[in-house]
Formats: sequence, structure tokens, C-alpha cells
Amino acid sequence: MTSITLPARCDRAAAEALWPELVAAMGNAPMQIDGTGVAQVGQAVLQLLVSARRSGGGARITASPALEEAARLTGLVTELFEEPAL
Repeated sequence: MTSITLPARCDRAAAEALWPELVAAMGNAPMQIDGTGVAQVGQAVLQLLVSARRSGGGARITASPALEEAARLTGLVTELFEEPAL
């Protein structure tokens, strides 16, 4: 399983830097995204995470409290963290 670690500051610049890494990691198997060190997250990175969850084999995201709070505030908790129903 491919693993990607998110930076502490997940702003637009971070989204631009993460995009090629996420694209390269996409395949038939789910990737692991470690967001435990995220202190600040913006909309661009949230969009990338939603895309990663929906693409290829999907993604499992481990979140920091800041990432969980951003997901809650934007209504993306289910989209980002819950396993899809089979």
C-alpha cells in the first residue's frame, strides 16, 4: 500500500506539491494518507483528499484533530473518513 504524509500546513501551495504524488500513487489498491501532523488545512487540499478517496483504489485517511475539524465544518466527514457501504 502506498503511503503519503501530509504537511502541517495544507494550503494551496501544498496542494500543488501533493498533486503529482497523489496521481503517481493512484492505482487499484487503496493508498494510505497520513494526516496526523496537519495543523492547518485549506479547501484545495480537502478537494484533493476527496478526489483521492474517489479515484482508483481509493484512500484511507488518518486525520489530526485539525483535519477532522475542517472536515466537520465543510460537511466532508463521511466523504473523507467513513468506509463506503458495500
